[in-house]
Amino acid sequence: MDYNQDMTTTDLDPPVWVETPNELNSMCACLESVCCIAVDTESNSLHAYKEQVCLIQFSISNQDFLVDTLALHDISRLAPIFDNPNIVKIFHAAEYDLLCLKRDYHIHIQNVFDTMLAARILGYPVFGLGAILKDKFGVEMDKRYQKADWAKRPMPAAMLSYARMDTHYLVALREIMLQELNERHLMELAEEDFQRIAKVNGNGQEPDLNSFWKVNGAHDLNPIQAAVLRALYHVRDHEARRRNIPPFKVCPNEFLLALATTKPQNLEELLATGLNERLLKRYSHEWLTAVKVGLESEGLRPPRAKKRDVLLKERIDALKEWRKKTAAELNVESDVILPKDLMIAIAEKKPATFEQLAEIMAYFPWRYTNYGSQIIKVMQSTK
Repeated sequence: MDYNQDMTTTDLDPPVWVETPNELNSMCACLESVCCIAVDTESNSLHAYKEQVCLIQFSISNQDFLVDTLALHDISRLAPIFDNPNIVKIFHAAEYDLLCLKRDYHIHIQNVFDTMLAARILGYPVFGLGAILKDKFGVEMDKRYQKADWAKRPMPAAMLSYARMDTHYLVALREIMLQELNERHLMELAEEDFQRIAKVNGNGQEPDLNSFWKVNGAHDLNPIQAAVLRALYHVRDHEARRRNIPPFKVCPNEFLLALATTKPQNLEELLATGLNERLLKRYSHEWLTAVKVGLESEGLRPPRAKKRDVLLKERIDALKEWRKKTAAELNVESDVILPKDLMIAIAEKKPATFEQLAEIMAYFPWRYTNYGSQIIKVMQSTK
């Protein structure tokens, strides 16, 4: 297939729909016979309280597969493929997909190639898959289904077409990027970041109900209003869990903030807030009970952010200035030169020798080799 010609989904053979164990085995036999596979996932995060992977897309050079994970209760047959270090798994913006796969299926994933990370390292002006495919292959991606409910069955043909396009060109795109990375001697840097992203933690976490402080405007409330907001936030979370929908689909944050601010204590005061009448009436008992609980609770004050000492801040600022200047020389974003967490770790430990720096940068050998002496000089210039 000539990947350099303009192409639409109507020019492509239909993807293979995989929903039975036999179909899964047949697909896995195909995947095991190649050295590179493209992968993507679709989850229902905008449509369920607790999201799950609803579809996994795979592509090889001549075929696309769509795996219905809702119909297949056991996809352990895929585990050896993901764990095979001899098969490259190509993603675009891999972190979220890896998190979902590890969270839902507890699989180990080796040998990742992330085309978004590669694009950032290569200094592409934009990193979105649609823009890259248009530039490299003349392909226009349909964006209508970015927020679709991927748990919907049967899946419309247009959604199937959208899903397959997320992986169809990735094998060819990797070949282009491999050449570019090698020509610019950046492949080792890319491998460093690919290995790092493969270690993403997939452990599921229960919602943090203290995250009500993240509601815009929560820090401006007085202690009693904040206690009311927390109670309202808990009520919304309980209802979202019961209905298996995201909390924002019960009501928006602005609604909760307005109730916490006005603190209505009876139905008349509740309706007088002028807020969404349907929501007020549907959950009137719950809202009023939550307000009562909040008013009877101890007032709350925002948690204080841990302040960095002056010298630590000075070291961080010095590293920021150095990486900004270095990034500008390579025409990349600053965190390509030095990721934020690594920068802070270096600033906190303030290495005085190459041995100390090497220990901190154990998982960043390319950056240590190329920037270690500069980083030491930056540290020596600070207190």
